[in-house]
Formats: sequence, C-alpha cells, structure tokens
Amino acid sequence: MPKLRVGVLYDATDSGAEEAAEVKSSRRKRRRPKHDHEEIYDALRKLGHDPFYHTLDGTPGSLHTLATERADLYFNLAESYAGDDTKEMHVAAYLELLGRRYTGAGPQGLFLAQDKALAKKIFAFHGIRTPAFMTGHRGRLEWAHDIHFPVIVKPGLEDGSIGIRFSAVVHSLKELMERIDQVHADFDGPVLIEEYIEGREIYVAVLGNQNPEALPIVELDLSQLPAGTPRIAGTEVKWEEGTEVYRRTQPFFPDDLDEELEAELKQMAIAAYQALRLRDYGRIDIRLDGDEKAYVIECNPNPWLLSTAELAKAAKKSGRSHCDLIAEITQLAIGRYGA
Repeated sequence: MPKLRVGVLYDATDSGAEEAAEVKSSRRKRRRPKHDHEEIYDALRKLGHDPFYHTLDGTPGSLHTLATERADLYFNLAESYAGDDTKEMHVAAYLELLGRRYTGAGPQGLFLAQDKALAKKIFAFHGIRTPAFMTGHRGRLEWAHDIHFPVIVKPGLEDGSIGIRFSAVVHSLKELMERIDQVHADFDGPVLIEEYIEGREIYVAVLGNQNPEALPIVELDLSQLPAGTPRIAGTEVKWEEGTEVYRRTQPFFPDDLDEELEAELKQMAIAAYQALRLRDYGRIDIRLDGDEKAYVIECNPNPWLLSTAELAKAAKKSGRSHCDLIAEITQLAIGRYGA
C-alpha cells in the first residue's frame, strides 16, 4: 500500500461543551480507555504512513477543519459529538458529505446498531435469534412480544452498557415499573425490555466487507461474580475499574465449544454484522444459554482497537499482530473506495 496521510479522528469533549450537554441530557458517553488513538497512531507510523490527530472537541471549528485539511483517509474513532453519543452517526454522515474516506461503519450502520429495538426487528427478519422483547416510552407501548420474567431493562439508544447495572435485571411487575421510570428519568428516551438469557457472554469479532471473517471467539468470564448477582456485563463490570466485580471478570478464549457450535456462533455473528450493514470491523455480543442455544444481544460497530481489548486479542489469536490488524482495517477501508 502506498504511503497515506491518515487522520486519527476521535472525540474529546471540552469542559464547557460537556457541562452544556449534561444540562441538556443525563446521557453520558464513556471515553475510550487508555487512549487507543495513540496506539493506532503509532501503528500507522510503523506501517509507513503519515498519521496526524484530529480531535472533535464539540466546537464548529473542529468540524470546519475537517472540511479544509488534507487527508487520504480518516481512522474514525469518534463515538460522540459534544458529549452526545447519539450523534456518533452524524460524524460519519458529515464525513460522507465532505467526500472524505474513513474507516468503519457508515451512518446507516451506526444508526441501525444504536437503535436496539430496530436492530432486533432486523435480526428477526433475517432469522437471527434474539431475545423476545418489548419497547415503550412515557407509558406508551410501541412493540411487544409475549415475554416472561426475568427481564432486563435497558435504554433503547445506548451502547457500551451505558444505563445497564445489575439492577437492570428485574423479576416482578413492581420492579419492572420502577426500573422503567428510572431509565426514563436518566435518559429521556425509549426503553428496551427483553427476556433475560441466563448463560455465557460470548464476543465474536468480525473483519471484512464482501467476505467477512469471524475471528476466534472470546468469552467474558462472569462465573466469579458474587452470589445472587445477575451474570451480565453491566456498567459495574465494564467501567468501574478497581472494584471487586471488575477484577473478577476477565475475557478468555473458551476451549469447550465443539466445532459445530463454534461454527454456528461465527456464522450468526457474520449474519448479524451484514444485516446491520457494518463495515471493515465490528464485534457481535451473543448469549449462549444452558442448552447451547445462542441469541444475538447487540452489534458493536467500530469497537475499541486497544491492543488489550477483545477484538485485538482475537486478532492476535488468529495470528495478526496489532500492526497487522490496523493495516488490514486501513486496507479494507481504502478498498471500499476503489483505491
């Protein structure tokens, strides 16, 4: 591949914009931990490219610069704009309007993956198993299967386990109504209520476009959570570093999946990836119950590429170094533009 000038694009909300966003909404976006943009920048340099940082700070100036600076490709790591993660898709759409080439999902894929209920309807259309669910907002039922307790109550338009704590799993109508009220108060948006699948937390990373490849399966070990705690990868597990539950939950490569089941999980992941129009790379979260029946929970476009994150670990297991992974994603993106 020829030497490219690559903009490493990421969001870093300044304090003023963050305060304004907090007044407008309690929706808070988690920041990428430990600066994966720095690792990607370093990898691009090692690959012989000419990388530079472009920070979206929530001001018009940072958008204007995108329209005027020269870049052959943007490595798009932006997950929000001005502290609002629902605007992640708008960043990609802005790049489209500018005619800029960039890595990862387009605005359509980002939108479909973020709207969990819509994603689940698409899964159903394609015959991809997903838990039964219902949705509602401010007392109005918008969609309903015949679901049974226990259920898990989530914000309908969030990702990264935002708004999902151990208390999200409820077992009675009273608990359900209280949890719905809490989610509405915190996020002022639709609520997703889905049947809770007791089982194993499986992550399948996918690379590619026309012929996507599923990487080695990663499992998040939830077996060491305290007794009585729901086996879910909620906020406590994913983001509260230094806590006991955070330390007790680690990803690993399971060795007890037979070939047929492993193939089924990988094919399910690829089907979900394609159904939501993801591009270049993604990660599919799957629940595997005690009868080894798999359910797609959600799709994650543009997941973290930190060398210690699940996708990079899976890539390494497949024989790719971190530099190899960044090179492949770069090539996949460039290839989509016919270059």
